[in-house]
Amino acid sequence: RKQAIAEGLDRILIEAGVDFREPGCSMCLAMNPDKLAPGERAASTSNRNFEGRQGRGGRTHLVSPAVAAATAVAGHLATPGDLS
Repeated sequence: RKQAIAEGLDRILIEAGVDFREPGCSMCLAMNPDKLAPGERAASTSNRNFEGRQGRGGRTHLVSPAVAAATAVAGHLATPGDLS
């Protein structure tokens, strides 16, 4: 985080619409307004999941960091091979 701020990456991300926050749990436990709506899907690199963990009625897909990155780039569930 400190390096990203020092390099000005935080401003680039914020201008792109990213919520640049402190690291830690948020959606992973649906412990605040950051949670899935019913029927909404998320790709998560968490090491566990159970029904309703990220929001009642939400669907969580446990994925590797590589699949999470490919999904973020593609805007839908994707694998690194899909980006070729």
